[in-house]
Amino acid sequence: MEERTGIDLERVDRPGKGPVESITARGSATPAEHELIVRDRRFDRGAMVPRWWHSNDPVATAWYNSVSASLPRGEAFFIDTLRDFREGLPPKLAREIKAFTTQEINHTREHVAFNRLVADHGYNVESIDQGIQAMLDLAAGRPKEFNLAITIALEHFAAIISRQLLAKSEYLDGADPVAADIWRWHATEEIEHKGLVYDIWLHATRDWSAWKRYKTRALVAALITKKYFGNRIRDAIGLLEQDGYSRRKAKWSLYAFLWWKPGMMRRMFFEWATILTPGFHPWKHDDRALIGKLESPYADAVMPAE
Repeated sequence: MEERTGIDLERVDRPGKGPVESITARGSATPAEHELIVRDRRFDRGAMVPRWWHSNDPVATAWYNSVSASLPRGEAFFIDTLRDFREGLPPKLAREIKAFTTQEINHTREHVAFNRLVADHGYNVESIDQGIQAMLDLAAGRPKEFNLAITIALEHFAAIISRQLLAKSEYLDGADPVAADIWRWHATEEIEHKGLVYDIWLHATRDWSAWKRYKTRALVAALITKKYFGNRIRDAIGLLEQDGYSRRKAKWSLYAFLWWKPGMMRRMFFEWATILTPGFHPWKHDDRALIGKLESPYADAVMPAE
């Protein structure tokens, strides 16, 4: 089995910049020079996005609204989980937890604001938040490593969705510009920090056998992704019912959107499945080039920091 125990630190020389710490070998594929950047974006609160903000399509809008409504509670869980692993971390990981936490706090702030806009259109999204809490309550009383495995699974799901959004413009074509910019900004930082939780996992479980580490994370990934994805479908169907869809029509319209056209779930299935393989690491798929796509197109939507 390819998974190794532990994490080594070494000094790597960068031309003109001197040595830097990096996580190397023993299971980590995070690029040595990779760093997390906090982009404190605040999007235009005064620009009321349309009720069907994605291409005037209730189905596309319902899917993204379902995901957005799930994020604040989930991101708080990620932050709380990593807080339990700060002691004794290698310095680079300790610094990156701080950047990760700030990124996730910013994401939560903007999605809370976005979710208020959704609610202002008459949608009930409170039950979605409550459903996320009920799912996360399943981890109550379990070892803290279990919470870390849940976070790995959900961060992996977030990263591959983010890769799809940034690599294929068709997913957000026709969307309201402010809403689309929120999703692209969030997707950029999800890709950027996609390996951090896994590297913390490698450090935290360095005394586990390779089999125990693999079995735990693969089982949790399969179970929690199924639960999360199933809940997102359930909640998107609920939003469509609020638009007057019958349950049957809502279900088939959503499945067609997710699996046929544009078919994001179909396209990303095998990428998701890599988490079930020995030797998995998020950065074995190097998509840093997508991070650079954020650099210019957001000025019209961003407000100055308060």
